[in-house]
Amino acid sequence: MAGQHFTPTLKMAANAKRGLRLREKFGRGSTDVGVRRAHQLAERRDVSEADVKAMASYFARHEVDKQGAAHQWNSNSDPSAGFIAWLLWGGDAGRTWAEAKRAKLAD
Repeated sequence: MAGQHFTPTLKMAANAKRGLRLREKFGRGSTDVGVRRAHQLAERRDVSEADVKAMASYFARHEVDKQGAAHQWNSNSDPSAGFIAWLLWGGDAGRTWAEAKRAKLAD
């Protein structure tokens, strides 16, 4: 399976676009890496094997962000920085997708 590329889903693209809008509005959430990932997903550009692994690792590290007390998870009026970043990486749909793709790469 070396050298495979994968196309992000429509839901991942929608989540990334929502994250970009919220980041623009509230001025928080993610790093430049996350913003680049969001543009890749929003435009549904191919995701490499390395990108899949990076995405799966991101979600594994940042699951704890859902516990944050500052601002709110899944809010359009007062979203937490962690929630915005989560969306930039494709949101829950991105996590499920990246974990599934990563599992297949391990075979």
